[in-house]
Amino acid sequence: MRIAAVGDVHLSAQCRGRIRPDLADLADRADVLLLAGDLTRLGTMDEARTVAAEFGHLAVPVVAVLGNHDYHSDRAEEITALLVEHDITVLEGTGVTLAIGGRTLGIAGTKGFGGGFAGKCASAFGEPQMREFASHTEELAAQLHAALRALDTDVTIALTHYSPVSDTLHGEAPEIYPFLGSYLLGEAIDACDVDLAVHGHAHAGTERGTTPGGIRVRNVAQPVIDAEYAIYEIEAGADLAGRVGASVTGQL
Repeated sequence: MRIAAVGDVHLSAQCRGRIRPDLADLADRADVLLLAGDLTRLGTMDEARTVAAEFGHLAVPVVAVLGNHDYHSDRAEEITALLVEHDITVLEGTGVTLAIGGRTLGIAGTKGFGGGFAGKCASAFGEPQMREFASHTEELAAQLHAALRALDTDVTIALTHYSPVSDTLHGEAPEIYPFLGSYLLGEAIDACDVDLAVHGHAHAGTERGTTPGGIRVRNVAQPVIDAEYAIYEIEAGADLAGRVGASVTGQL
């Protein structure tokens, strides 16, 4: 299966027509397109309409999660409804199964949240604000775990905005790691039969990483992949090959 993915496109209302031309031949390159959040700049409906115009009604299935920017204007539910109207599946603690070439692809997704990694992380203790911060991550990680467990597919992908590992954050300032992802997302992924985890959010991070359990993780934030999308070729039980799509070619 050929998985195209990109995150953090941060489209404004003035970006109409910027990405769509590069997707004209997407069906010849990939079987599905994953959007790893931060599709808008400020989460406005005008920006969401641009996202729908750029990514809606493509020749391949499009599956997305929202990112923190998409929540900024408190219109996430309306943005989700608009994208769904344009044939974009939006996941939040949910999963979807796609039939591709006689096989099945399962994708479970959530925005995710922060908290940190490897013993240097937030916990649901102390002030109400800290408990709320840590509990939000715990809740979304639990939902991701449940959505992954519910899938019974040939290939399974976890799609998040926040990172499930620190590997793909290298290049970011360590001081902001707790705001870029959480080990709880990685634990949810490692607890399930996942072939690939895809995320965005870390603009200055790196593309490749693995969970502690050995699951391959890819940071597809557009500033990282430096292209309109990356493509990963994956089969159950096989090695993962990656290449950048659109205007950039060659091996990652």
